[in-house]
Amino acid sequence: MSKSLLSLDQALAQLLAGAKPVAEVESVGTFDACGRVLAQDLHSSLNVPPRDNSSMDGYAVRRADVVSPGVRLRVSQRIPAGTVGQPLQPGTAARIFTGAPIPPGADAVVMQELCEHDGDAVVVNHVPAPGEWIRRAGEDIRAGARILAAGTRLRPQDIGLAASVGLARLPVFRRLRVALFSTGDELVMPGEPLPEGAIYNSNRYTLRGLLQQMGCDITDCGIVPDNLAATRGVLREAAAEHDLILTSGGVSVGEEDHVKPAVQAEGELSLWQIAIKPGKPLAFGRVAAAAFIGLPGNPVSSFVTFLLLVRPFILRAQGAAQAAVRAQALRADFDWAKPDARREFLRVRVNAEGGLDLFPNQSAGVLTSAVWADGLVDNPPGQAIRRGDTVRFLPFSELLY
Repeated sequence: MSKSLLSLDQALAQLLAGAKPVAEVESVGTFDACGRVLAQDLHSSLNVPPRDNSSMDGYAVRRADVVSPGVRLRVSQRIPAGTVGQPLQPGTAARIFTGAPIPPGADAVVMQELCEHDGDAVVVNHVPAPGEWIRRAGEDIRAGARILAAGTRLRPQDIGLAASVGLARLPVFRRLRVALFSTGDELVMPGEPLPEGAIYNSNRYTLRGLLQQMGCDITDCGIVPDNLAATRGVLREAAAEHDLILTSGGVSVGEEDHVKPAVQAEGELSLWQIAIKPGKPLAFGRVAAAAFIGLPGNPVSSFVTFLLLVRPFILRAQGAAQAAVRAQALRADFDWAKPDARREFLRVRVNAEGGLDLFPNQSAGVLTSAVWADGLVDNPPGQAIRRGDTVRFLPFSELLY
């Protein structure tokens, strides 16, 4: 490996050090907060549940009245969810439904399957334990408790938790503003005729979709012609109103690769090449106040470098506290006899036996490999893989959120 190439860990450390978290906070409806990053700790003002309640349909009883199976008790009241019953008198039972508050005096619930209805009475065929089928007030959340921490990227269950304590609006950081463009005179948009020598622009769709999943505000600047002046112009305009400029293509070392010199002319470039495969050519820097990340043009390289480097950068810039990916140790059901000197990310899929199958063509231009796969094997530099070896698996379920 060339000494001029940074390792992935070195590159990621530089990117994260250069990620400036947004400071602006806005209040959004809890319905619309999924995927946003929480700007402040959230605390509950109430107990959840607010009162002792039944976790079963059945009968609320006094245990002192049920000393043996077969006891017959008069049913004195009916308590559906959402209503509050009267104190339970000795020698009686209350018909109760799931979620309904436990009436004062009752200390257990007997599920209806263990009871027999008998006119205005019930025969209880089970001696309950203390507190049986009773959910205690505050057993989920205590009033005053922190329920979610600042920096949490809100998932559906998180916003459900916020709603459960009555929070109708949540304080979140504003969305990251990202300008996206592609370079390359050979690129044509789907729906247009495909001239000889041209290719359809897939990266623009892949990257836009990834940015949408991450909750960014996206400005699509289109396809920029392969010349230095045009590239510099788009960079200047994008830097004026965005936190991040993201490009694909034009970051290699060819005569028609103008992104690197354009960024150097309009700002500064801190990072140039990294020792991973796919994805060696990658640029990082700043244009005015905006961060700049230039991804390689090959579709798989662009996809993989976004997941490994752009995703954690965006999470850090959004104010998220957690950006690390949880890897899994799984069995390789394939051989990889000729490893590269760079750290490799192989497209694989979990098979029915719990092992990993390898897509046969690992070329950086084969986008079908990313569609077929459900994750990546993170393979150290120069390490061969033999069938049966344990490898480090990065599932897309982690990387695509």
